[in-house]
Amino acid sequence: MALKVNEIFHSIQGESSYAGLPCVFVRLTGCNLRCSYCDTVYAYDQGAIMEVGDVVSKVETFGCRLVELTGGEPLLQEDTPCLIAALLDKNYEVLLETNGSRDISAVDNRCAKIMDVKCPSSGEEKKNDPENLHRLSRGDELKFVIADRKDYSFAVNIIRSMDEAIKKEITINLSPCFNSVEPRELCEWMLKDKLNVRLNMQLHKYIWPPDMRGV
Repeated sequence: MALKVNEIFHSIQGESSYAGLPCVFVRLTGCNLRCSYCDTVYAYDQGAIMEVGDVVSKVETFGCRLVELTGGEPLLQEDTPCLIAALLDKNYEVLLETNGSRDISAVDNRCAKIMDVKCPSSGEEKKNDPENLHRLSRGDELKFVIADRKDYSFAVNIIRSMDEAIKKEITINLSPCFNSVEPRELCEWMLKDKLNVRLNMQLHKYIWPPDMRGV
C-alpha cells in the first residue's frame, strides 16, 4: 500500500475546532478541483511515493498525537483510508481535511472528517457531493470559505436546509477567505442571523507569512 506524498511536517493546527494545537500534517499529492483561492497549488502534482508504513514511521518521529491528512484532496488516493486506519490503530487522533467532492463513507468513523462545502467564489460549487452532508457523523466538521456576501448567503441556505439531528453532532465553521472579506464583517453577518456556527480563522497565516510552506 503506497501513497504519493507532497510533504510531512509538524506545525500548529490553523483551522477547525482544533485550531492552536500542535499537529503533524501529511499533505498528499493531487486534487480534482481548482479553487480560485487555492494556496497549495504545489500539491497538485509534486510528491514522492511512500509506503503506508513509512508514512506512519515518519509521523512517529515528531512525538505528536494529533495528525491531519490534507492535500490536495486525500480521498483521490485509494490507500488513504488504509493510512487513516493505520494511524488510528496506533492511537493517533486523526483528522481528514477533504474538499467535499468525494464520497467520505469509506473513511473510518474514528477519524474526524473536516469537510469543505465549496461556495460560488471558489468556482467549484457544482462539484460538491450533496450526499456527503448525510454521511457526516459525531465529531465531524463542515467548513465554508467565505469570500463575499454571495458565498455567505449560499452557506446559510445549506446550513438551514440540513437535518437538525446532524447539525447537533458536528461543528460548522465559516472561514473568511484571507484578504477577501474582513473577519469582523463576517462576524457581524453571523451575529445578525443568529447562526450557531464557529468563526474559523486561518491562524497559521497570521503567525507566519501567508504563503510560507510547511507551517
